[in-house]
Amino acid sequence: MSIGDPIADMLTRIRNATNVKAKTVTCIRNKVCVGIAGVLRDEGYIDSFDVVEDGRQGLIRIRLKYATSGESLMHSIKRMSKPGRRMYSGSEALPRPLQGLGIAIVSTSKGVLSDRKAREQSVGGELLAIIE
Repeated sequence: MSIGDPIADMLTRIRNATNVKAKTVTCIRNKVCVGIAGVLRDEGYIDSFDVVEDGRQGLIRIRLKYATSGESLMHSIKRMSKPGRRMYSGSEALPRPLQGLGIAIVSTSKGVLSDRKAREQSVGGELLAIIE
């Protein structure tokens, strides 16, 4: 089965898994999705992830993280740039979700970064998603 937008598919799978309090979720592997998983791990939204070879494209197995009360750490996941309408932003104009408590995920020339790291490195790029 072909997926038109693998980034939106990954974010939807994570959103659905957190709604039902699942411990793990698997997504189709590509470079951008591995980068997004790395940003989520570095920012503390997921425990860890690993790449599983399945003889085809491969899968990403993500272990989700919850608060001690059982509440999800990700309250809202929004896909910003879409195949029909790309959204680009310079390093100064990157959004600050929840006044810096959330993150924006940006695809830059230096890889997939959080908005904080993109500002530190003074690079802009395609605004992929906002996590609150």
